Amino acid sequence: MSNDLSVDLDLRDSMLKATPNLRAFAISLTNNVDRADDLVQETLMRAIANIHRFQPGTNMQAWLFTILRNLFHSEYRKRRREVEDADGKYAAALSVQPDQLPHLDFEDLQQALARLPHDQREALLLVGASGFSYEQAAEICGCAVGTIKSRVNRARFRLAELMHFTDMEEDLGPDRVTLSVMHAVA
Repeated sequence: MSNDLSVDLDLRDSMLKATPNLRAFAISLTNNVDRADDLVQETLMRAIANIHRFQPGTNMQAWLFTILRNLFHSEYRKRRREVEDADGKYAAALSVQPDQLPHLDFEDLQQALARLPHDQREALLLVGASGFSYEQAAEICGCAVGTIKSRVNRARFRLAELMHFTDMEEDLGPDRVTLSVMHAVA
């Protein structure tokens, strides 16, 4: 048992002896004394937690330098994906549309489509949603191409009325608030 204690003390002494060199290496990597000290501390904590992996008789300093270097590179990769935003201005500029709006818009569209006359709804869905040409839709419905064009046109205007679109261009895009945010961020 006293032999195990002396091994632990030897490992501890080796770690303490390597600490100044670890710190110098960390400072050279980070160019920041505070970050370097944090990196050395994390290195020593990891080394202690994984001391069972250290093979006695090998170079303790090399093992610690490897841990420090790996920690630095992991932290570097993580920080590369992060955006520095100490004052919160960047986060305040970000906005996301609420998730429920598209779902509610789709429900409104379904209800309005259900209120269209069958022939108009059929023509609109064939041309607008399914991507058929007017000619293909006319063939499917067994009517003239002009009839399909007329049905699609009437269906679009009736759908706009049912969904309370007063200005088609404005209502089919993002709302004014979203547009102003998008322009401010751009």
